[in-house]
Amino acid sequence: MDHATAPPRPKIIAIANQKGGVGKTTSAINLSAALAEEGQSVLLIDLDPQGNASTGLGIGLDRREFTTYELLLEDIELAELIQETEVPNISVIPATVDLSSADVELVANEKRSHLLYDALRQPEMEHFDFDYILIDCPPSLNLLTVNAMIAAHSVLVPLQSEFFALEGLSQLMLTVRDIRDQANPNLRIEGVVLTMHDMRNRLSQQVENDARANLGDLVFETVIPRNVRVSEAPSFAMPVLDYDTASKGAAAYRALAQEILTNNQRRAAA
Repeated sequence: MDHATAPPRPKIIAIANQKGGVGKTTSAINLSAALAEEGQSVLLIDLDPQGNASTGLGIGLDRREFTTYELLLEDIELAELIQETEVPNISVIPATVDLSSADVELVANEKRSHLLYDALRQPEMEHFDFDYILIDCPPSLNLLTVNAMIAAHSVLVPLQSEFFALEGLSQLMLTVRDIRDQANPNLRIEGVVLTMHDMRNRLSQQVENDARANLGDLVFETVIPRNVRVSEAPSFAMPVLDYDTASKGAAAYRALAQEILTNNQRRAAA
């Protein structure tokens, strides 16, 4: 592959939706695991003050001395921040509730919107040799999410298969457009993935039809089903791919990872 057409490495994807409960953190954890299964080295950045992505990958509170708060606001070496997990090929920069105050502190910083961009592009990052960096954003369009979008190459949007789902998506798309216009002209939508989908439910099918009619190729072919194994896995601090590797949820996230890898290879070759 020609260097001029090679995809960026690491590829940075912000996983964002300002609405909570749409499968954002679940997708961050399980997409990380699916990419890791494919031999990709993945860093998951927990940018949600709830810290659920950290918990879901087995990083307990006792292991969160240095977090994404320090990544943004303190001068701490990446080696102190990045932690390996029990899942091969996945590392994490965890989060705690301290991050909830960062939004206020960022306002006074003249580089407030570019702090994550700068942190992820410091020379020390090359030492870790990551293929992908996934950012689990908070469920709001605040300064943390803006930082993620400015730092990222693309945005992946989990969309719950429920009434009013598409209405909430419009504001996120406007934010992406504003970020593209003002700070990150190369930002694009990685794709919209339908989550918590029930094929037996007429509403789920209607939401899928509407999403594909309105968004076209932006919607991934892969659909994440409503699956009890996906819901159970975080309580055991592991991805569903490890918790129940043969489950429908695990199969769906593997398919999503393959779709992302294939799309990126195709774009690089174009």
